[in-house]
Amino acid sequence: MKRWRTENITRRRCIAAALALLFVACAAGRPDTGKAESPLPAPAGFSPAGLQHVGDYLRNEVATGKIPGAVLLIQQHGHPVYFESFGVRDVESKRPMTADSIFRLYSMSKPVTSVAAMMLVDAGKLRLDDPLAKYIPEFADVKVGVERPVEGGKAALALQPLDRPITIEDLLRHTSGLTYGFYGDSAVQSIYAHSDLFDGDFDNAAFAARLAKLPLAEQPGTRWIYGHSTDVLGRVIEVISGQSLFAFEKQQLLDPLGMPDTAFAVADPAQRPRIAEPLPADRFTRPVAGLDDPTVPRRWQSGGAGMVGTAADYARFAQMLLNGGTLDGRRYLKPETVTLMTSDHIGPATEITRGQFYFPSADSGFGLGFAVRTRPENALLPAGEYRWDGAGGTFFFVDPRDDMFVICMMQSPSQRGRIQTELKTLVYQALQR
Repeated sequence: MKRWRTENITRRRCIAAALALLFVACAAGRPDTGKAESPLPAPAGFSPAGLQHVGDYLRNEVATGKIPGAVLLIQQHGHPVYFESFGVRDVESKRPMTADSIFRLYSMSKPVTSVAAMMLVDAGKLRLDDPLAKYIPEFADVKVGVERPVEGGKAALALQPLDRPITIEDLLRHTSGLTYGFYGDSAVQSIYAHSDLFDGDFDNAAFAARLAKLPLAEQPGTRWIYGHSTDVLGRVIEVISGQSLFAFEKQQLLDPLGMPDTAFAVADPAQRPRIAEPLPADRFTRPVAGLDDPTVPRRWQSGGAGMVGTAADYARFAQMLLNGGTLDGRRYLKPETVTLMTSDHIGPATEITRGQFYFPSADSGFGLGFAVRTRPENALLPAGEYRWDGAGGTFFFVDPRDDMFVICMMQSPSQRGRIQTELKTLVYQALQR
């Protein structure tokens, strides 16, 4: 009991200190988001009128009832150029959106898990060409589902052995053959949708074992398929580290970076009013396996979709990447590892195909945890940008050419694609090169 009290007091002091820092940062008009090695005066390179247009756009989205609220951070040369909150966290409670609001990150969890895995690669504890079965033996005998036509115009599902093992690189670049069951109508995706994957209170080990019993949608290394690859990667991290995914990430990445609000649930009831909520009519029609309620503690720590966090927390993570793997004098990744992660790993030379549901977009490839823009989309959007987003509406992109990143946090599933495209255009229109 004495130990518990001591740990609890220490935890409360750490939270109080973090909140105090955040309060000071917000009062000064900027979050504690990390600094580049050679900071320049903000808002260098941006038009004040252009930034006004950016803000006006989000204010109009709130005023017209399309979204409840948002937090937007634009950071360049290590300094916030624009950091603003809009609207409310929750239209029912009418709590105002603030800089420390907590959001469901969903698939913005994937870059965090990917970086954690690459830290193990840098440490010599994991190799990209390692077979997945080395860490999770159940995947040694996984089969590939192949649809074959039969009489009557229907298709039968045949199971084939692997042409080659699933590798760690496959998990990072989404070429493992693992899929999701909530999009598409293939026979394999239907099996996923009607399986027992999400039954009961399971942990990462049980989830990986369940996945290994299902057929893959394609042979490993042949096709980019969005799915549970990063969830399985999270289990690999657990096997290597001997810790839970969150314990490893918290010890090696989140706490050292200064990301106190990034976790797999909002454990402290006192912090739950900070959670941003979508509009009542804009919730998922099919909740993502219970991940829609961040107040519920789960044994499953979904490395692909389960995290929550704040804009200021994610900014620390993004600035570390933009700095080439360092922040505040501490190195998390080798610079060549960041370059490797943010390079295209599914380009033409790989002969990896892209199906109907290729989410990175036609002008982008995919690295090890991020979409990577391989050619400019237009005169504004540069090649070399890397990014990802979440199903709830959060998104971020890092632009090394302009030494800049942007983070937008909102909980608006139905509006996220449109707003991401329109807001990004406005940000680049405001940028004066």
